[in-house]
Order: sequence, then structure tokens, then C-alpha cells
Amino acid sequence: MLQGNHSRCSGALSRRGFLEAGSLMTGGLGFCDILRSRASSAEGSTKPALSASEDTAVILIWLLGGPSHMETYDLKPDAPAEYRGELKPIATSAPGIQVCELLPHHARVADRFSLIRSISHEDSQHAQGSVRFLSGRHTPSVDPISEYPTLGPIVAKMRENRQNGVPNHVASSARAYGDGSAYLGESAMPFVVGGNPGAPGFSIPNLSVGDSLRGRMDDRVALLKAFDTFRRDVDGTASMASMDTFNQRALNLLTSDKARRAFDLSLESAETRDRYGRHEWGQRALLARRLVEAGCSFVRMDMNTPNIPGTDEKRIHNNWDIHAINGDLYYDLGVRMPPFDRAVAALIEDIYLRGLDRRVMLIVSGEFGRTPRITVQKGTRSGLMQPGRDHWPGAMSVLVSGGGAPMGQVIGSTTDKGEYPKDNRLDPNDLLATVYRFMGIDQNHAFLDRGGRPMPILPHGKPIAELT
Repeated sequence: MLQGNHSRCSGALSRRGFLEAGSLMTGGLGFCDILRSRASSAEGSTKPALSASEDTAVILIWLLGGPSHMETYDLKPDAPAEYRGELKPIATSAPGIQVCELLPHHARVADRFSLIRSISHEDSQHAQGSVRFLSGRHTPSVDPISEYPTLGPIVAKMRENRQNGVPNHVASSARAYGDGSAYLGESAMPFVVGGNPGAPGFSIPNLSVGDSLRGRMDDRVALLKAFDTFRRDVDGTASMASMDTFNQRALNLLTSDKARRAFDLSLESAETRDRYGRHEWGQRALLARRLVEAGCSFVRMDMNTPNIPGTDEKRIHNNWDIHAINGDLYYDLGVRMPPFDRAVAALIEDIYLRGLDRRVMLIVSGEFGRTPRITVQKGTRSGLMQPGRDHWPGAMSVLVSGGGAPMGQVIGSTTDKGEYPKDNRLDPNDLLATVYRFMGIDQNHAFLDRGGRPMPILPHGKPIAELT
């Protein structure tokens, strides 16, 4: 059971880390030193070439805790009451696709997404399930930091040579539960934009360089160039070229007008921001679209704590892990589903309206589904008998949109009570293989682990035929 907001490893280049890197502007080389130290832990890894499909991008909307497939994308209205629950399915714009009645905006854009209903795996603990889903590997560990590199860090590492004025890997938290770069090193971790990027006064201070500081940076660049000329005269080793790379990478981000504009939601119309929803989830989804449009390769946005004013905090949970002891399943979903629905549907709509659907793939998922049979138990905070569902990796639903793939389809199905795949049983690795193929990344590409052994990106998995 996942309780509370677990602390995240400070190894990623967080907003605080970026602020600390301000010493670059005031006399130090902090930012490039950070970049250099993060990459040094990955020495010995095979350095990949640029992908042939380097203009592609992935947005992962991560639903920590595991959403219920039975209340989102795979309802069972004919199942016994203790399985089907209280919510009903509704028709959508795509023939044959039904979704939960709390997802009317999804229903409107269903012809622009596909639902995978037959993914199944064996790991029912949060960290293990996340590692399994995000890395394609089983781990006996329950450590929330993955011992294997996960999806975002792998994309970042494979595209580390791609510099276009925006970070290659951005996320709303330093690492998701069960996420991590492992033996790829800290250079593969995301640039972090936490909180609500649409809140009044919100800014990325590390990307906000005033005119007075800009002049000082120009002076510093000139000084660096002069100093580096001297250093190259006395040190002709490859390490000097590496230092040049990190200096340049730091300066490119700190002086990038493109990066500042990509993160600036005030450049969007009020109508667009309203369409996504003026809440944390909606504005994170909008930021994700802006980032991939600007050239970011991988964006992970967490939609966990609803943060909806006026709700009964004793009856909701801070993520999708809605056991009966954590919250009232139906009260909780009544709070979280409307903002989730609006944010995801607006993102899907924009991906297509702005012509991004062939080069951007959206994935909406958590680490597993929930038990098909409802449990009723006294809540630890509410003190009331209330319904909930427990962990269930035997069946889960995943939404996929864009990626140049056919949309408006359901891939696979589950048994009458939603317990296990009924046909077209798929593995998380099959979804990962689909993503890597879309991005032009060879899933057999090997990195050296900490023991010096070559480890392929995926140990197994085939791209899903319906999405290729």
C-alpha cells in the first residue's frame, strides 16, 4: 500500500539544483560541473548514435498507485454487483469503445486514442510493479529507486547528443516511484518542473535570465573561451573536449530563449488554458504539449494528488492507490476523474489539432490495475465503512494516442469479471517495445551495467501489431 508522497532522490537536476547552478552566472561553473558529475557515473556505457527518428517524442501521464481498469477503461456492466461497482459505461465517438461515465471528454475524443485492455504482469507491489512496467524487468527489491534504467532515462541516454535548446527529458518529479536511471548515471535523469506550472507567479527561475545578468554571462562566455584556449594548449586529452561539451550544454539551456518560451504557459490563450483545466493536472498536460512541440524527447507528468478545494480529505487518497482503508473509491473518483478527464482529453485533442499525432505518442497508465472484486472496510481516516479495490497486476488498461498509429480501437479484452486477459494477452514489454520502435531506438541496444556486463534495453518484448 502506497501512503503519502514519498520523498524523491535528490540526484536529479531539480529546480533547486538548477538554482544552485546559478553560480555559473555569478562566478562559478556550478551548472556545467553538475552536468559533468552526473554523466561521469555512466562512464563505460556504450555511447549511442543519434536516432534516425530523433524528432519523435513521448508523453507519459503517470498515475501512481494503479488506477482501476474497472472504473476507467474496462467497465463490466454485466458482472455481479460486487465486481461491476457503482459506475456505468457510456458510448463514445469511436464505435465499440465505451468508457466510464465520469469521462465524458474522453468519450468525445475516443476516435483519437486506442485502449489496450489485455496487458498483464506478475508484480503487485508498487515499486516492483513500476520497475516491471517502466523497465521491462522483474526485481525482487521493493526499493522505490529502480536498479534498472527505466523508460525516460533510456530515451534521454539514447538521445544525449541531441541539443536543440530545450531539455531532452522533463518530468514533474525527480523520479516516479520505482523509476530511475541505474547504471546509465544521473545525466539521464530529468529536468524537474514540480508544482503547478499554471499557478499565478509560477516561473522557472533557472531559465529566467535578466538583461543585466545576460551581459555578465556574455563576459563569462568570453572568459571561458580564453581560459579553454589556454587549457587546450596544455591538455590535449579527450577529457578537455568532454568539458567543452558540458560547458556548452549548460550555457545553451541557461541562455535559450526557446527553453524559456516552452515553459511559459502565459503564452497560451486563456481559452486553451481553460480547456485543459486551471488546475495542476490540466496545466501539467498543457506544459507537456508545449515541451514536445518545442523539441523535448520525453515528458513524464504525474497526476496523483487531486488537490481539489472543498473535498472531504478523509475520504480521498493522495494517489490512485484507493484501498478501502485509504479512501472511499467512488467519492475519490468523483473528485479526481473530472480534472483527469478534462486534462487528458484536451491533450489528445491538441496533439491532433496541432499536427503532432505522427511524431508524438501519448501513454496514460499506472503500474497495474485494481482487484476486480470490491472490498468494503473501515477507512483509517474516515472511520466509515467504505468501498475500495486492492492491487491487481493480472489485468490493466492503458490509453495510447498518436504515434502515427491507428486510433479508435480496443486492443485485447479481459474476462467477464475483468480478472485476466481473455484474448491478445500482452506484456508491459510489448508496450515498451512499441514505444522504442516508434522512437527509432533499438530495444536490443546494450549498456554496461555496474558489473561491466552488457544489458540490452529490453530482455524481451515485441511491438504491438495494432499500434505499428
